Amino acid sequence: QVQLVESGGGLVQPGGSLRLSCATSGFTFSTYAMSWYRQAPGKERELVAAITSAGGSTNYADSVKGRFTISRDNAKNTVYLQMNNLKPENAAVYYCNARRTVMVLTPKEYDYWGQGTQVTVSS
Repeated sequence: QVQLVESGGGLVQPGGSLRLSCATSGFTFSTYAMSWYRQAPGKERELVAAITSAGGSTNYADSVKGRFTISRDNAKNTVYLQMNNLKPENAAVYYCNARRTVMVLTPKEYDYWGQGTQVTVSS
């Protein structure tokens, strides 16, 4: 069975740091692009950061560039999000996502989600 389990969330003061982890199992991790999304109360879910299957390319939301870093360890089937200089507007539930699109005769997409971890930024 496919599992994505986020951890590392919690309460931090503005300017502080957190490192989120997403441990996965049940699929071939090294063939999937991984990403982090977040959703705050009353807001739509948004993409925060993404990384290709081999870790060779990353992409970030403009609001977190220079402060957040996504990385992956394919030997451990785990993806990370290092968050530095946290701001109150970064508070949200953060979700881990795995995605792979394959072509046979028609495109087929595999898309898996974790349950999320809460990040609170408050003084």
